Amino acid sequence: METSAIVLAGGRSRRLGDNKVMKTVGSKSLLEQVVSCVVSLSDEIVIVAAEERLVLPLTGYPNLRVVTDIYPGKGPLGGIYTGLKVSAAFRNLVVAADMPFLNKALLRYMLGLANGVDLVAPRIGDQVEPLHAVYTRSCLAQIEQMLSEGELGVHRLFPRVNVRYVDEDEIKRFDPTQLSFFNVNTESDLEVAREMASRSGDND
Repeated sequence: METSAIVLAGGRSRRLGDNKVMKTVGSKSLLEQVVSCVVSLSDEIVIVAAEERLVLPLTGYPNLRVVTDIYPGKGPLGGIYTGLKVSAAFRNLVVAADMPFLNKALLRYMLGLANGVDLVAPRIGDQVEPLHAVYTRSCLAQIEQMLSEGELGVHRLFPRVNVRYVDEDEIKRFDPTQLSFFNVNTESDLEVAREMASRSGDND
């Protein structure tokens, strides 16, 4: 298997008050917006959630499965570890489930850069997007060590592995407005996402 997509669905949103990935944007939930984007880029989709019951079944995706955190309560780093551990592929596209405007061309470009490195991640100025990145299973040992040390900051993995950064000039070739990195954390974010989806025609 060449590529897996790992979708980090997390747990219940503190700011939105309930399970935000099932909120709708346009005609689909946030989670399905993400899944429908990555399905053509991957051989399997692994959704990592705090609890399986927090993810409603998605139909039409035969190579999709939902798994729960191996190390509960360890945040995104624990979710990445779980996804990599259960993945059937060496190369893994890792995205958050609250990013409804992923750009397929940018993701495909990033996957093409993964040969010979441990991790491919976008970088805008000094800001890195670790939940919109390509991780290989060669990151597993370092992540496991970090988890055992209680070091949960995903960005702290980067100095420990070989990273290919995708800088702003490269990103703009595929996503000039950088909407790929818009994520929904609050009710106002959700309203903005719905308005943008409506303007783009995804309102059926």
